[in-house]
Amino acid sequence: MFATRSAATAALGVLLSASGTAAASDGVTVHLFEWQWDDVARECETFLGPKGFSAVQVSPPNEHITGSEWWARYQPVSYQLVSRSGNRAAFADMVQRCNAAGVAVYADAVINHTAALNGGGVGVGGTQWSYKDHPMYSSWDYHDTCTIRQSDYADDPWRVRNCELSGLPDLDTGSDYVRDTLAGYLNDLTSLGVSGVRIDAAKHMSPGDIAAVQSRVSGIDYWYQEVIDQGGEAISAGEYVGNGAVTEFRYGSELARVFRDGNLAWLSEFGESWGFLASSDALVFVDNHDNQRGHGGGGGVITHKDGSLYDLANVFMLAWPYGRPRLMSSYAFTDTDAGPPDTPVHDGDSVNCFGDTWKCEHRWRPIANMVAFRNAVGGAPVTHWWDNGGDQIAFARDGAGFVVINREGNALNRSFQTGLPAGEYCDVIHAPMEDGTCSSPQVTVDGNGWAQISVDAMDAVALHVNARLQSIGGSSAGESADVAFTCQNGETYMGQSVYVTGDGAELGDWRLADAVKLDPADYPTWTGTIALPAETTVDWKCVKREEADATAGVVWEGGDNNTVQTSVEGNVSTTGSF
Repeated sequence: MFATRSAATAALGVLLSASGTAAASDGVTVHLFEWQWDDVARECETFLGPKGFSAVQVSPPNEHITGSEWWARYQPVSYQLVSRSGNRAAFADMVQRCNAAGVAVYADAVINHTAALNGGGVGVGGTQWSYKDHPMYSSWDYHDTCTIRQSDYADDPWRVRNCELSGLPDLDTGSDYVRDTLAGYLNDLTSLGVSGVRIDAAKHMSPGDIAAVQSRVSGIDYWYQEVIDQGGEAISAGEYVGNGAVTEFRYGSELARVFRDGNLAWLSEFGESWGFLASSDALVFVDNHDNQRGHGGGGGVITHKDGSLYDLANVFMLAWPYGRPRLMSSYAFTDTDAGPPDTPVHDGDSVNCFGDTWKCEHRWRPIANMVAFRNAVGGAPVTHWWDNGGDQIAFARDGAGFVVINREGNALNRSFQTGLPAGEYCDVIHAPMEDGTCSSPQVTVDGNGWAQISVDAMDAVALHVNARLQSIGGSSAGESADVAFTCQNGETYMGQSVYVTGDGAELGDWRLADAVKLDPADYPTWTGTIALPAETTVDWKCVKREEADATAGVVWEGGDNNTVQTSVEGNVSTTGSF
């Protein structure tokens, strides 16, 4: 079977809502840490959108303290939208341009505390502030001053949620005034098109306080909360799932342990059975801006400094069906407090990536090309697991994708059952599939799903149905069969029509823009005859979309894919229904 409904939706990446805001599917997010707003916008247009990224997480957009350190962004001075990434106009322009490129914007929101450095000063936007005294807050808007002690994390959840994190004044989030003020800031972001929020330091607020703020905010499609939970503490990540997704810090820590010192063979049931959150509740990552520096959540994770090991860990994350993945895109550092480079990411038509400044891990070929893999396989389950008992593994995603990871120092060459339809496939680890061609080594899958695959040491191979160069087997070259398609109960509004899409170029390869429009002569039944390759099994679905905009008015037929088996004689019919 090819893509299921969920896989087809994932391949779409995002839809644009009527307001023009990009509403993300369960796709891949990237954190462009400390990027300028114009650089983020250009990245959405030139790379993230074309590569199929679902969303981009940006650094806190509010006014913060002056200072070069990265953590200066996490000490709010006011909620006006001015930061070292740019001003309000630049932020609004970035959000609009990313949404237009099909990439949702998620803002990092610091709502637990305000600034503390040196007891006061002037923010980057010119705002005068002092300890517990800001334009939007006075001293009575905070909890009483007390310090979170290290022992509190083990046995005193009240102090963790009501005392000061690293000396930062702790807002009284139980106060209606504070809740209204925070919601006003977040609603300002959504009015500009922001559709997702990362709640920084959520562990230091009660779940009920967070829920009260959320209830005052409209326009957010995806909430995710930073709760550092490595186990053995008084506060657990599971307490927060009622408010949205939660950062699963154990995922990156355990992945690092396995990739560094364990056996990849252990990963055959990686996820909930390891004590992690339910997959639907988890935001997962190999590393983030904190723990790559040994700060929040601790060190020991795999980072860009680990080279090919980082590639392989991210390939696994993007191929494995647990949680919602977020990639990290950072900059070089030796001082763990260091702020971003002075050079912009984009320099004309070139980018300052991969050198001594910006690292742009999301652009590393194996990582970037696996975004399309993730979109192609959707929610397909794992099948055909194989391992050598050590650090060589392979697994399929139920007829939609197949990946091999070789963590060992010697090459791997064997025949694998891929579960894929017969055909010639592009190995997307080594080159992207573009315009139906591929410059990387190609893999032949036979009619029974088997393929001979070679993988170099510390390398990987990945195949997916949207990177199939051509089908093989079955009909002779050029033979086709007419198939009569019917979509029932296709009620539409003016400007919206019913289409079919599915396997193969003839049906658009699950791309809505290339779907085939049917005839409404017997409305609300839509029909059409399409020539498909003979003696081929094809999965397909009915879908509604607007004629003028393939991303608007989209309604998929429910349930599993429809399947039709073509013949040389033709005269085949197949029916779906909304």
